[in-house]
Amino acid sequence: MRITIIGYGMAGARLADNLRGSGASITVIGAEKHPAYNRILLSNVVAGSMTPDDVLLHSPEWARDNGIALRLGVAATSIHPADHSVVLSDGSTVDYDALVLATGSNPWIPPTDGLLEPDGRPAQGVVAFRNLEDCHQIVGMAKDFAPVAVLGGGLLGLEAARGLAGRGCPVTVVHPVGHLMERQLDPAGGHVLARVLRPKGIEFRLGQLATKYLPGKGLLLDDGSMVAADLVVVSAGARPETALAEAAGLAVDRGVVVDDRLRASAPDVYAIGDCATHPGTVGGLVQPAWDQAAVLARLLTGADARYRGTPVVTRLKTRDVDLASMGEVHVEPHTSDAEVVRLEDPSRGRYTKIVLRDDRVTGAIVLGAPDVAAAVTQLHDRGTPAPADRMALLLGRAMPSGGEVDPATLPASTLICRCNTVDKGRLVGAWRAGARSFDALVSTTMAGTGCGGCRDTVCALSRWLAEQDPVTEPEKLGCHTT
Repeated sequence: MRITIIGYGMAGARLADNLRGSGASITVIGAEKHPAYNRILLSNVVAGSMTPDDVLLHSPEWARDNGIALRLGVAATSIHPADHSVVLSDGSTVDYDALVLATGSNPWIPPTDGLLEPDGRPAQGVVAFRNLEDCHQIVGMAKDFAPVAVLGGGLLGLEAARGLAGRGCPVTVVHPVGHLMERQLDPAGGHVLARVLRPKGIEFRLGQLATKYLPGKGLLLDDGSMVAADLVVVSAGARPETALAEAAGLAVDRGVVVDDRLRASAPDVYAIGDCATHPGTVGGLVQPAWDQAAVLARLLTGADARYRGTPVVTRLKTRDVDLASMGEVHVEPHTSDAEVVRLEDPSRGRYTKIVLRDDRVTGAIVLGAPDVAAAVTQLHDRGTPAPADRMALLLGRAMPSGGEVDPATLPASTLICRCNTVDKGRLVGAWRAGARSFDALVSTTMAGTGCGGCRDTVCALSRWLAEQDPVTEPEKLGCHTT
């Protein structure tokens, strides 16, 4: 079977990984010239805590070693479902039995006067933060402690702002909504987050629009004030890349419309990741893309599977800030059909809100309380009843969590790595099969290769496994976190 994947981002790379050894003939087409990389760690590259090589998902030899035809630096220019072929930018044609669109998304540039040149390129001093090349530009331009403006107070914009502030640049975030991360946070949580970030070198202009960009000066806002900036980083959202699909006549509704088998509207054409629209998908996040890649790999290799959606936990991946958001976050305490418990401690940078229905956690915001986040996330993931003492849950005392958990007491079904859906049982199985080090566990199961938030837990679990194994010396496990 000939499987062609258009897109060598996180979704396409994960699908190719899942298809290795299946016997299929796999071709991956990637417009960028370097191996696939972990996009959700790009803010660490901006901050300087990771190098571009640190975020690569594959080595340069990966495709060759796995018998995969990888076409880098070549874009697909058209797809032809009628004759099962793809035309590439170098004039060549690739035939397929199954075609997978994993084309991702493109940054959205607000219609602010001056941000774009007449030809559509970003103006001098403007960078849309989306890919590894953008990181190179941002790092190159953010020098001499020059002032920076970030357009967008969402997840990626705040991560970029924190990274630039860590480099010594004064940063101002301009956001049209009255509070930060409005998709993941309610107003109270957004205001506490702003209070946490201000001492770290970030100022905020909330509820305001940038009306004009003046190169070398900065951004003119709708109230007539000016935000000084030598560099403007745009992180105002993204739009699914659907040009190929639309030109080929596929059904598109924001993204490429897919069913529970991830099939598009043309025979033998599928779509996953940011470019796909499915009722159970939250756009712009990696976990749904990887869940879809796992389902599609099973389908393409003859198994029966369905994608039913992904319950998402969003984490802000920035130094010195611990934030988790999941499920229903905009339910207010006065709601009659849900129980909402909330604890605010703004002066100490803590905010916890939990939404429950029938004693189950259906939503939560947890800022500045990692033990609470660990406990609540497990309740949300597993759908188990919450403790009757809600205050104990809000304070992180309802159950052992975080670094205090004894790996021996965790059930095998405990989800360790949300990004890759790796539970304790799978890690133990990999260890027993020969992956007897931290790096081997990560390489075998992919645990810890997403947001990186579970690496401490994987390390603790590997140490516990080593203590049960007389052959392995715990001090030689190679545990390291990012």
